[in-house]
Amino acid sequence: MTQFSGMDYLNSYFSTGAFVCVKDNVMTASWGFVGFMWRKKCVIIPIRDSRYTKELLDKDTEFTVSIPAAGTMSKALGICGTKSGRDTNKWEAAEIEKQEAKVVNTNVVKGCEHYFECKIKNVVPMTDAKGLEEFYSTGDFHNFYIGEVVAEY
Repeated sequence: MTQFSGMDYLNSYFSTGAFVCVKDNVMTASWGFVGFMWRKKCVIIPIRDSRYTKELLDKDTEFTVSIPAAGTMSKALGICGTKSGRDTNKWEAAEIEKQEAKVVNTNVVKGCEHYFECKIKNVVPMTDAKGLEEFYSTGDFHNFYIGEVVAEY
């Protein structure tokens, strides 16, 4: 049996969905990256221009990523990925509990398998969709939030 490093493990399961939290807001990210940049462990999360989470991230400097065990919490991931925190309490709707993060001033989703607490280092806006038109027909591009991992457990 092959053993994965922590980073390989997380990248291989990130596509099953992860929760991104900024303050009291929680959303689903169905893709992202974990790696090293500038000699620091980082998480990159893509957030579309239209998302409420982007509004919050642009006012804040911290976020968390909560990764449930593969195959779990799919109902909650679905709700948090289709409802907006502008008009829905997704914690209640998805029947998930928030828990204070250990280092940053936001929450994590209780009961997940792995957590990253991050401080934003940079934001890279997507400005072009050449070759990716099927994903960006409305022009609602992603912004790539690069967060330095300040706690992982």
